[in-house]
Amino acid sequence: MEQDDRKLFVLDTNVLLHEPLAIYSFKEHDVVVPMTVLEELDLIKDRKRDVSRDARVAIRALEDILGGQTTPEQIVQGVPLPSREGHGDASGTLSIFPDHQIEFTIGSMPGDNNDNRIINTALHLQQLHQPRKVVLVTKDINMRLKAKGAGIQQVEDYRTDQLIDDIRFLTKGFHRFSGSFWESTDDVTTESDGRHTVHSVPIDKLGDDTFYTNQYLLDDSDDFCGRIVEKTDAELKFLDLGQERLLNLEAWGIRPKNVYQGMAMQALLDPAIDLVILTGPAGCGKTLLALAAALELVVERAQYEKVIVTRNTPEIAESIGFLPGTEEEKMAPWLGAITDTLEVLHKHDVNPNGSMNYIMDKANIQFKSINFMRGRSIQNSVVILDECQNLTASQIKTMITRMGEGTKLICSGNLAQIDSNYLTAVTSGLTYIVERFKDFDGSANIYLNGVVRSRLAEFAEENL
Repeated sequence: MEQDDRKLFVLDTNVLLHEPLAIYSFKEHDVVVPMTVLEELDLIKDRKRDVSRDARVAIRALEDILGGQTTPEQIVQGVPLPSREGHGDASGTLSIFPDHQIEFTIGSMPGDNNDNRIINTALHLQQLHQPRKVVLVTKDINMRLKAKGAGIQQVEDYRTDQLIDDIRFLTKGFHRFSGSFWESTDDVTTESDGRHTVHSVPIDKLGDDTFYTNQYLLDDSDDFCGRIVEKTDAELKFLDLGQERLLNLEAWGIRPKNVYQGMAMQALLDPAIDLVILTGPAGCGKTLLALAAALELVVERAQYEKVIVTRNTPEIAESIGFLPGTEEEKMAPWLGAITDTLEVLHKHDVNPNGSMNYIMDKANIQFKSINFMRGRSIQNSVVILDECQNLTASQIKTMITRMGEGTKLICSGNLAQIDSNYLTAVTSGLTYIVERFKDFDGSANIYLNGVVRSRLAEFAEENL
């Protein structure tokens, strides 16, 4: 490849915090890390925050390439990226740009903050390497706008781990056929598997849609519902569930209010499904169903030994140490949704507070900080990971890999309520696992369509 055809990618700090090994993601193109980025990583690496680990991983990755016998001149000119497992197509170079030594041209951004210094670096390199393309990569939306306004011709978000381009294309975990499924299908083979009925349909009779294992099937009637149990190139096998049967499911006194909650409860109570992902708007019943199913599985059915509840909060790493009490007591302010749900489940008891305390002990419900989950191996438990729309792909991978034998993980979140500065609906870890696990036979994903919390909440979700 000619030198002019190879792009020069200038990385912002948040790219390396989002994906510490991002330097290997640009194939044959060259990567530049401004000195300002190293300074920001240095400030972050010693904080008591989860992001500090990512900063340290990024620093070690840079040191592996640029350390050793590399001279200062080679570091500035660019060092070839070594081969790395899983990144075999990375053949460009990595260099550190000493932006603190450059007196930038008149018209550049004021150099009184780090974002502007990184933008000025990209502007300087753009002018220095013309006509070669220089691309600034940052996950900061405002910085992308500033860079465009300052004159950088190419500014991009880091999209290597982005699996879809539009959140509208995210799989909902169910497929709805128009009209009546049974009236439009005449080539069906039926067999009994114990008390279950399984139907087989030629896949070419179902149109051009893509189907996945454990995807639910609906039609426009009020009766038909199935769940795909096996998919081949020739046929689709699905378990006959029926909407009436789903709506009569019960967990800890809670019954589904619509077919979407029925599908979610069926997946939550199925011991063959290790991962259940619940998405949907505020008030659709994600946390209520998750906790009710967890109590049912632990206390009534004794299939698991305990319930572990955790969630991501931006401030938790800095604030948790200053709160009084045990880890559970420190976590209580951030897990109000869980205690609220427990109150709802036991509001009709003679002594609701006594019931809650009894169940907390009986089900061995533990509130855990996400910071202390790293390195653990959790066995025979139901783990509820709430509000996981604010997790990155690497953070959610860390959580999922903690799950040991006999553990069921329930992930829930609302992609419209992302609080992170650098995540969007398409780059959220929640979106990432929905797409990555959609054809895994040990997982199910359900979008809970419809707000059931109250008519006020439903109106607000639809009109605000």
